[in-house]
Amino acid sequence: MSGPTAAAAGPAARRVLLLGGTAEARELAELLEADPAFDVESSLAGRVANPRLPVGRSRIGGFGGADGLADYLREGRFAAVVDATHPFAATISGNVAAAAEATGLPRLSVVRPEWVPGPSDSWVRVPTVAAAAAELASRTSGRALLTTGRQDVHEFAHLDTWWFVVRVVDPPSKGLPRRCALLLDRGPYTVEGERDLMRRNRIDVLVTKNSGGDLVSAKLTAARENGVDVVMVDRPDRPGGATVTTAADAFSWLVSTGSGPRAN
Repeated sequence: MSGPTAAAAGPAARRVLLLGGTAEARELAELLEADPAFDVESSLAGRVANPRLPVGRSRIGGFGGADGLADYLREGRFAAVVDATHPFAATISGNVAAAAEATGLPRLSVVRPEWVPGPSDSWVRVPTVAAAAAELASRTSGRALLTTGRQDVHEFAHLDTWWFVVRVVDPPSKGLPRRCALLLDRGPYTVEGERDLMRRNRIDVLVTKNSGGDLVSAKLTAARENGVDVVMVDRPDRPGGATVTTAADAFSWLVSTGSGPRAN
């Protein structure tokens, strides 16, 4: 892993390490790139083969845990670190919190609001993907649209009485269910498209994670309109600390947080 790239901004620019890959992270990168007071570097975990890259300077890959991230922050003379990763990236968020504490840097989390069921929704909330698979097993058989991500598909591989549409960005590396159709696709999605997908495949249950946001929320509207049950995986716990829900609020927080080293 190479060290931090030399700052390209002016001498007064404050360096911000932005951990993301989300829509909020890309929006925040645009705001920071447009302001000469900041020198932003975006970091993506590399879980997706062809990620949507933000504007400006970026890196892909891990840091070697919390200690490696702390070293990177020190070496790069960053002034603040922003965690705008996916709501289910619990390990990364924990490392960010530990590294910020070790270096004494200001830390902000950007966490989009959760989805909440409406009065006509039929949701079963479960704590983990494994619990979602157990919920399907308790129903004996059916047809499910699975949108929990490629790393969790193996949790459903033993459900031979179920048929799945497995929708992922990249192919799973292991454990596809025996009876399934693999759909490689990336949002955003439309309500019309999601409604058609569910009807065409006679879907009984949508299994998804509570990632929140508008990018992939059309499936919930389509499930409601089609009378499809939803098995919703709750978010893992996140570290405490300063938290906002939008890129605009994150930018305002960074403007108001003026302490820390500046780029040379």
